[in-house]
Amino acid sequence: MGDTQTRHLRKSMTDAERRLWSRLRGNALGFHFRRQHRIGIYVADFVCLERQLVVEADGGQHNWRTGLVRDGRRTAWLNTVGYDVLRFWNNDVLLKTDEIIETIWHELRKARYELPPID
Repeated sequence: MGDTQTRHLRKSMTDAERRLWSRLRGNALGFHFRRQHRIGIYVADFVCLERQLVVEADGGQHNWRTGLVRDGRRTAWLNTVGYDVLRFWNNDVLLKTDEIIETIWHELRKARYELPPID
């Protein structure tokens, strides 16, 4: 996915993504988020680089077998490069916005410990 496609994603956010962005932007939770940010070959809906937290708003296509497999691979890869991933269904974002934001807030405040190097 090139920069042009990333720009297109930024301009064509879903209602759920717009709702989340309105609550995440401007350090609203005490941490800076970026939207439609490239990490490796993937573009995360939202990412807090400081806490290495990716937040995804998923539509119905993510519930199909191919979507579930693709999302599983994507999440596993993001985990291997140090990111935690939170996934929320679009309808939950729209209907339970406060609960979703609270979940993200708690995740941001979890201590992240680095494992000591193995000799």
